[in-house]
Amino acid sequence: MAEMLEQEDNLALQVEEVEALRAIYGEEWKVEDSSGNSYSIEIRHKSAEHSVVLKVILPPEYPLHSPPLYQFSAPWMKGYQKVELSTALEDIYFNHSGESILFMWIDKIRDYLDIWDTCGNNIQDTSESIAEEYVDFNFEKYKNGGSSQQKCSDFETPRIYHGETIVDRKSTFQAHLAPVVCVEQVQQIKTKLMENRKIASATHNILAYRIYIEDTKSFHQDCDDDGETHAGSRLLHLLEILGAQNVVVVVSRWYGGILLGPDRFKHINNAARIVLQHCGYITDQKSGTDPKGKKKKTR
Repeated sequence: MAEMLEQEDNLALQVEEVEALRAIYGEEWKVEDSSGNSYSIEIRHKSAEHSVVLKVILPPEYPLHSPPLYQFSAPWMKGYQKVELSTALEDIYFNHSGESILFMWIDKIRDYLDIWDTCGNNIQDTSESIAEEYVDFNFEKYKNGGSSQQKCSDFETPRIYHGETIVDRKSTFQAHLAPVVCVEQVQQIKTKLMENRKIASATHNILAYRIYIEDTKSFHQDCDDDGETHAGSRLLHLLEILGAQNVVVVVSRWYGGILLGPDRFKHINNAARIVLQHCGYITDQKSGTDPKGKKKKTR
């Protein structure tokens, strides 16, 4: 009986929300399948240069116990932008669980279009001398980590990989990654990065590394905020929860003059996640193994 009442409440709330959206957006709000509670809307930037098509399905449990099912189409977006937008939509649901949130989602997408249009021209200016490169690299020698008795000279000089840039309110974030097996290599990577004038001019270069020591079955890890309080420890925590090892990640931030608040930590971690993904350090959730063949740890 209680379940039937909840279903009726959900249906009433859905009808009310859909009618409100139709009243606000008119023909822009489209019914894809009325029997399946499927809808879509094309959200355009005021300049009409960019748009996002948001498609949603309202399950019977929405909004009291379940979020809408959604997907968005925006071929012009880069990977990090899609990750950022998805995170923003999911944050809205978690912060407003049990509420009707479609209007908030549409409004958030419109806000993001404004931000990206305003800041988009800064991307190339900031990263023009820092190429994005993901080339095949022989990780085999790095897979099992180093030994407390080994010397760094046993390994070739690590190659540095540069990730995509994230731009928000004139601040720019970019992550750099290198495989490492000893602390000396971490310092080598940091020195090499500082030889690049763009990176050296960054307001902050946040660093974190994790190195697995084979013979002691332990990790050697550390981080550096470089003036961005708590950013280094958060970056290290990301490496830990992803199970990334034998790697150093540096995230450069060029401050644009506008305070970002907690969003700056989100961008730092997203920039790091992107380069870790491209270089194969993030565990494959479906197969239970990562690209280097290690078994996924159960938690």
